[in-house]
Amino acid sequence: MKFQIEFLLVILGDSLTMKPKFYFSEEEEKTISIDFDGVIHNDHLGWHDGTIYGDPIEGSLESIKILSEEFKLVLFTAKAKPDRPLVNGKTGAELIWEWLDKHGVKNCFAEITAEKPRCLFYIDDKAIRFVDWKKTLSDVEKLK
Repeated sequence: MKFQIEFLLVILGDSLTMKPKFYFSEEEEKTISIDFDGVIHNDHLGWHDGTIYGDPIEGSLESIKILSEEFKLVLFTAKAKPDRPLVNGKTGAELIWEWLDKHGVKNCFAEITAEKPRCLFYIDDKAIRFVDWKKTLSDVEKLK
């Protein structure tokens, strides 16, 4: 596995700072992690009864197919947590695999996990893009 850190000079306002540049393994460089609820699956009712009830979010299925041609896709979701109650005798991951199969994208995903996977980047509807802490605190304040 190759992994090293280089430091780049980055201009932030009127000052120069050192910022790490990360190198990932070849597998990580070819992996994209995608959240399920709110990104692929419309979960407009929230937890509801624990089922996977929603329709695909517009454009999600086509985009998944395109991305899977070049990248390994990993689906990450809290629904796959091992302590999540069974629904109709099935785990959250089993329910998601069925939903993906029903919508023709099951074979586009290598795995489903509740863990934060190692990857090139994440596609998630609840993320704040980290640049620095000043901007992050400002973004959080705007979202209150």
